[in-house]
Amino acid sequence: MAYNSMDTAAFKDVWVFCEQRQGKMMPTTFELISEGRRLADELGGSLCGLLLGDNVEGIAKELGGYGADKVYVCDHPLLKDYTTDGYTKVLTDAVKELKPEILLFGASHIGRDLAPRCAARLHTGLCADCTHLDVDLNGYIEFLRTASSLDVDNTSFESNLFDPVRNLKMTRPAFGGHLMATIVCPRFRPAMATVRPGVMKKRPYDASGAEKVAVEKLNVALSAGDIGCEVLETVKAAKKLVDLIGADIIVSVGRGIYTDVDKGIALATELAEELGGVVGSSRAVVDAGWLSADHQVGQTGKTVHPKVYVALGISGAIQHKAGMQESECIIAVNKNETAPIFEVADYGVTGDLFKVVPEMIAAIRAAKAAK
Repeated sequence: MAYNSMDTAAFKDVWVFCEQRQGKMMPTTFELISEGRRLADELGGSLCGLLLGDNVEGIAKELGGYGADKVYVCDHPLLKDYTTDGYTKVLTDAVKELKPEILLFGASHIGRDLAPRCAARLHTGLCADCTHLDVDLNGYIEFLRTASSLDVDNTSFESNLFDPVRNLKMTRPAFGGHLMATIVCPRFRPAMATVRPGVMKKRPYDASGAEKVAVEKLNVALSAGDIGCEVLETVKAAKKLVDLIGADIIVSVGRGIYTDVDKGIALATELAEELGGVVGSSRAVVDAGWLSADHQVGQTGKTVHPKVYVALGISGAIQHKAGMQESECIIAVNKNETAPIFEVADYGVTGDLFKVVPEMIAAIRAAKAAK
């Protein structure tokens, strides 16, 4: 049967593009497989991973441990190094043959390059840099209830343009993060999205799932003539960046340090060092040029889930809260007792951070000395 992206009834199952580099799966892949499992359950379909590379079949089983029912492996020497042309051809060939209903990519450098090229060839839509996904309408309404200012109870979700129950609802920041937009692709399949790393929670690894996952090798029709470039060398450059996503403890600063920026950052750094954590920030701090963008937490920065999140002088705008409210323990320090950050904080201190933080540091040092 000829491929027709408008024949929506012919498409089924949820697929995840499983990004690997040098035979090692990228962490975002496990996050997407975990999220894909939920979406597949809501649709009543299967979750399939799509793995491209050279001699990568040996790492396919690992995906079953995070929820995949099946892994399609496209193994070919010309897929050893990522090329836009090569990966696009092989991926779109697989989609045209097997017709997934949903196709997810991590919003990595490779995902951001590959997904739009594939969407154009497949004649479908792509929602980029998503921070939330839903199929189930009731689940989406509950998400809106807690993560938006929309009056959910007095809003109609009926539509003459699309089926609100079956379509993938893809939510992403818009207008510089000041609004959250939910986008659907009602007339074409697959519904495609790139998802920001660190946003989705990774499921616990299940060894039994890895044992029972089905692995199927697909025929790969690829020649050197299909690829318009040649990878001569891969050079890795080390750049020191803050690893917010992998940190267990984050101490973030906000606009409240404006009276003495250098001292505020120094106090946050000192507190983070005592706790064994890293320094983060709100968007206002990055916009002001006080810290670099790799420190930013929030919808337009990084979404984090540390064991402890300390917010110093951060009011708690909805964009910031959406990026850190899933932290296991949230400690907030703010002079404004009505600051929104206290709504999600487990512990709150109403006071001047320049006075409170030195006392926190002293207390931590005293506790360490007493051991």
